[in-house]
Amino acid sequence: MKNMTTDPLLSIVIPMYNEEAGMTLLFNTLSPVLDSITDDWEIVCVNDGSKDGTLEGLRAWNAKEPRIKLISLSRNFGKEAALTAGLHHAWGKAVVPFDADLQDPPELIPQMMEKWREGYKVVLATRKQRLGEGAFKRGTAWMFYRLLRRVTSIDIPSNTGDFRLMDQKVVEVLRLLPERTRFMKGLFAWVGFSTTCIYFDRAPRAVGAPKQSIANLWRLAKDGIFSFTTFPLRLTTYLGVFISIFAFGYAFWLLQRTMIHGVDVPGYASLMAAVLCMGGVQLISLGIIGEYLGRIYREAKHRPLYIIEESAGLPPNS
Repeated sequence: MKNMTTDPLLSIVIPMYNEEAGMTLLFNTLSPVLDSITDDWEIVCVNDGSKDGTLEGLRAWNAKEPRIKLISLSRNFGKEAALTAGLHHAWGKAVVPFDADLQDPPELIPQMMEKWREGYKVVLATRKQRLGEGAFKRGTAWMFYRLLRRVTSIDIPSNTGDFRLMDQKVVEVLRLLPERTRFMKGLFAWVGFSTTCIYFDRAPRAVGAPKQSIANLWRLAKDGIFSFTTFPLRLTTYLGVFISIFAFGYAFWLLQRTMIHGVDVPGYASLMAAVLCMGGVQLISLGIIGEYLGRIYREAKHRPLYIIEESAGLPPNS
């Protein structure tokens, strides 16, 4: 743990992947807001294996403004790992994860700091509207978080992304969590602490295109479900019990129909339906078990969450 007497008041953590085009707008917009709060701030930028000029741009900004810190990962590890790397090296008394696309307004940060000074350890920025997002994305996000709240014991707030303020005590707890498959919104909710919300309308992305594809969002949704609940395993048990009851009932019906009424039932269609149904259920069950087994395998290898290739502006031994 760092010495809190020398740590900055406020840390902003920004994962970056191919953000060269919007970097100037980002820092020119964010820095004045932070200066209006305090001079004692830092921005910890994590270059997540960008393939454009993001790394060179961050080097230039760090040389011009030392409070803009640089962490460059050896390859693209994904946003959750990049965010984790930033939190591991952000030592502000208050820490705010922030997206480089400026969809989350930095003007909310002073309000967050006010709530933090009132004693709250976590200040959530909850979206009233999600401008610039299609109906499909809004609808699937609503269904996902509704499902997640029902099948887990964690109250993960809907319409709330990574943008929030956390006290350093909260960040210290997050640093202790060792899992390799990370769903950060779930981890943020899991640690608890006193929490309040402020509300805003989320703007469309200022520069560039979204980096998250549907496939990436699907993988993130699976991580959220399989990392925080064993409900899918219980569901396969319930499904197996239901099918077994149905199968025994159907078998009894066929037996009495044949023996009592003497009805000869042709077997091919019913047999094929039963085989295909049971085969599908078994494959689904094996797939669910495989999801959990794969996560156990990744955890058991104990590989690092990320590898830092280059850094600038970080304090020694941070």
